[in-house]
Order: sequence, then C-alpha cells, then structure tokens
Amino acid sequence: MTEVTVHPIAGALGAEIAGVDLSQPLADGVVADVRQALLDHLVIFFRDQPLTPGQFIAFAKRFGTLGRYPFVAGLPEHPEIIEVTKLPHERTNFGGVWHSDTTYLDEPPMGSMLYALDVPAAGGDTLFANMFMAYERLSPGMQKLLAPLRAVNSSAKADVSRTREDRIASSPGKAARETFEATHPVVRTHPESGRKGLYVNFAHTARFEGMTEAESAPLLDFLFRHQVQPEFTCRFRWTKGALAFWDNRSTQHNPVNDYHGHLRRMLRITIAGDRPS
Repeated sequence: MTEVTVHPIAGALGAEIAGVDLSQPLADGVVADVRQALLDHLVIFFRDQPLTPGQFIAFAKRFGTLGRYPFVAGLPEHPEIIEVTKLPHERTNFGGVWHSDTTYLDEPPMGSMLYALDVPAAGGDTLFANMFMAYERLSPGMQKLLAPLRAVNSSAKADVSRTREDRIASSPGKAARETFEATHPVVRTHPESGRKGLYVNFAHTARFEGMTEAESAPLLDFLFRHQVQPEFTCRFRWTKGALAFWDNRSTQHNPVNDYHGHLRRMLRITIAGDRPS
C-alpha cells in the first residue's frame, strides 16, 4: 500500500509530497490524494523521481488531457513535452517574469508540470504566488470594483516575449510567430473549489476590456504589485529529479534568473483547462 504524505513548505501555498513513486502506475486512490493535495496547496512538489519522458506523460495523463504550447516545438518523439532550458552562455531565462501560463488562450491550461533534468548547484529557484489569498486580502471596495471587469490578455507583451526568443530560435513551434489574444474575468471562480482569485498577470494582461492600455495601467500596476507580496508566496529549490505540479487557475510563478554561466534543463507538460468564468 502507498501512503501519501503531505508536507507544507510555506504558509501561503506549496507542499512536498512523499510516498509516491511516479515511475510506476498509480492506483486511483493515490491519484485522488495527489489531486486533493493540489487543490489544498495549489502547487505540489515531488523529489527524487527518475522518470523517462514516457513515464512523465503517463503520470500527467492521470489528471487530464495534455495540452500543447504554441511557441516552442515539443520533443520529437514526445510532442506533448517541451524542453525549458537555459544554456550557460544565455542571459535570459524562459518565462522569467511573474505569470500564469498562456492566459492569452481562450482555454488556458488547468495546470502545468515541470520536471528537473539538470539544475545549477545554486540558484534557479521558482517562486509561486497564491491568487486566492491575493484576492481575499483586497478591501471589500476593491473586490466590488473588480467583480464585473474583464481583462484582455496578449502573447505579445514585450517583457515576456523576450524570454521566449532563445527557445523559439532553437525549437520553433508551428505558431511561433503568431499573436494570441483572449479576454477573461479579472476575478476567476475556481471550477473545482468555488474560491475566487485574481486572474490578471504582469506577463500577459494588457488592459481592461473597453479601456485603453493607458487607462488600465494604474489599476493593473497596483494589482501586479499586490498579488506577489512575499506573504502570498513560496519558493522551491530545485534538485535533479524533482517535479512541480501547479494549479494554473489559482497561482502565478516566476523562475528566478540568478545562475548565469550554468545549465538549467527541465521538461514541461501542460494539462488542458476550460474557459475561465
């Protein structure tokens, strides 16, 4: 019998899961325990998991249909997996700003998984932030103001576009030069827990629907600063064979770019989601 144990790593979100060998087929009860841990802690981590790409895919499929990332091609034999790499000579890391994955799509992923192949001896941690907590700590007046608003999300914002350039150059996806745009509620209701959370992010949210970028900027800038306050976050230090699984509907993340001259190589899978409401 497998005994799943959950060890929170911070007050806001995040937990390490022990007692699970992800290289083996998992019983339905174990999958249910892992899913509940994700709902409870928003991002969960497993260490010391020697996985092949096929085993990684098999684990991810227990939680939904696998998605595709439009800008970077997947592995030749496993197109569901993209490689997230920063080479020693590169200065920019992939996705190195606060964001929720691909909110410029009409149906952003429900979650993402990242698996560590090579990590620097120090640095390269990932920060995560709890968007339920960020919303709940706003004043009632601000919550009322945000409730009816919708925001336009774009794949073309400059700060995040620059972080994709190295990987697009080495492994361009079929839609590498396209621009995607989608409009979503500023306050999202989680489809499983029913909790409300902020659903705007620095990387992709360009403006409020019906407003210009200039008109939107003051309130968006406040929200971008507010939602990543230290008390809403956790920090994960990667080790080889570690795997992170985050709920993209209720978190943001930011990979720290503090390991110039060293290799960091990861594999990523996204799990298809629904239209935010």
